Amino acid sequence: MAIGPRLELRQGQSLVMTPQLRQAIKLLQYSNLEVAAFVESELERNPLLERAEAEDLIPRERAAPDQTPLPDRPDADTAERAQADTLPAAGESPLDAEHAEPYDAGGPADGGPAAFGSGHGGTTDFSEDDRGIEAFAAERPSLREHLGEQLRLNFADPAERLIGAHLIALLCPAGRLTATPEAIAGAMGVTVERVEAVRARMLHFDPTGLFARDLKECLAAQLAERNRLDPAMAALLDHLDLLAKRDMRRLMAACAVDAEDLTEMIAELRALDPKPAWSWDRTPMVPVIPDVLMRPDGAGGWILELNPETLPRVLANRGLYTRIAPRAAKEDRGFLAEQLASANWLVKSLAQRSQTILKVAAEIVRRQDGFLRHGIAHLRPLILRDIAAEVELHESTVSRVTANKYIATPRGTFELKYFFTTAIAGTNGGATHSAETVRHRIRALVEAEPPHGVLSDDDLVAALRQEGVDIARRTVAKYREALRIPSSVQRKREKSVPA
Repeated sequence: MAIGPRLELRQGQSLVMTPQLRQAIKLLQYSNLEVAAFVESELERNPLLERAEAEDLIPRERAAPDQTPLPDRPDADTAERAQADTLPAAGESPLDAEHAEPYDAGGPADGGPAAFGSGHGGTTDFSEDDRGIEAFAAERPSLREHLGEQLRLNFADPAERLIGAHLIALLCPAGRLTATPEAIAGAMGVTVERVEAVRARMLHFDPTGLFARDLKECLAAQLAERNRLDPAMAALLDHLDLLAKRDMRRLMAACAVDAEDLTEMIAELRALDPKPAWSWDRTPMVPVIPDVLMRPDGAGGWILELNPETLPRVLANRGLYTRIAPRAAKEDRGFLAEQLASANWLVKSLAQRSQTILKVAAEIVRRQDGFLRHGIAHLRPLILRDIAAEVELHESTVSRVTANKYIATPRGTFELKYFFTTAIAGTNGGATHSAETVRHRIRALVEAEPPHGVLSDDDLVAALRQEGVDIARRTVAKYREALRIPSSVQRKREKSVPA
């Protein structure tokens, strides 16, 4: 056997994670906001990439499988191009069309009236103004600015103003003071009594209840402003721990009131604001913009389309490349070729991302048709493997597609991951049940229980098994705690007092 160097030729296949492949995977997982930000950065970086104006560059409508399809879809050719392995030739793709800019005499180019009326402000004679009333509303000052104005109006002594400004700076997000009066007095070099005198006056600043040391003091300040801090209510504030446990019998004894008065007192406490600072500086909730829109097609099926507001439309400017590249230097031609390839890749990746989202969403809608028509009681168990096998994608791809993507349905806007729930076995080998459906059923059973027949966890297990759900007691307890439903003992105490 000879030992020595030799040459061998081997052939094999391997998956190489190129930078473009990594970026394509990230694009699939991005939300619509992240995709828009990425496209904006590419538009600034790539001179051969430009924003598209045509409305039909990306296929937007797709009928759910097993549902009535659209009779006519003008975007079918574009969809076939997006699913193709290679990009079409320069003369075949609509992305290559060069849109000439016609000359309009008297238009914006000539300094005509349209040149001054193209902005958001309206026409040249100011006869129309399309701005909404919210554009004229004054911005609400921050909580600290609001408190600073009240501090200047209520305190004339500079030393007291300085103490008040220090207290404002120490407010926590809930509106409480976490530092002790002794620590505040020591830091400012004044007496504790003077700090407490300033704080007592600031307790009644708007909103009332700020600068309190605990929940009891916060609620007491709001009750005092309403002239409702009587001895019975003060006793209730002293026993907030019993109220948290819903021990109504001991509360009635501590406050020396009957069940009807105690119910009214608890209702008054619930009307108060335990964290007054949150209600002031709370930022408005930003509505979720769905990625997929859904509507009935009139024939018993569903029509799915991508939301045009979330679709970044870009195209590769091949015309600019063909005009510049022949006259460019060798280094510049290499740069232009690289940028053209990057622009082509981005256009194709965005189209494939849209098609993949529609494909996965359509299969989810087909599987959860009962939920969309009849409600949460008909939500079926579903896992990623079921969708991946049907649409011929990997489970990781389905997971990326459903992450941070929302669909607007007739029953509301849901994240695509909402439709994936674990299965709970049925009794006697029956059909499985969705965990979300079981949680909904537990809530419904608890809400329907009478005051004299509070259901324990064992009772809930028995009721669910009668409905064909094979579930353990510890699972019921876990679901009940996740739904923030008190135990049967606490619910019995709470319902012992008439509402």
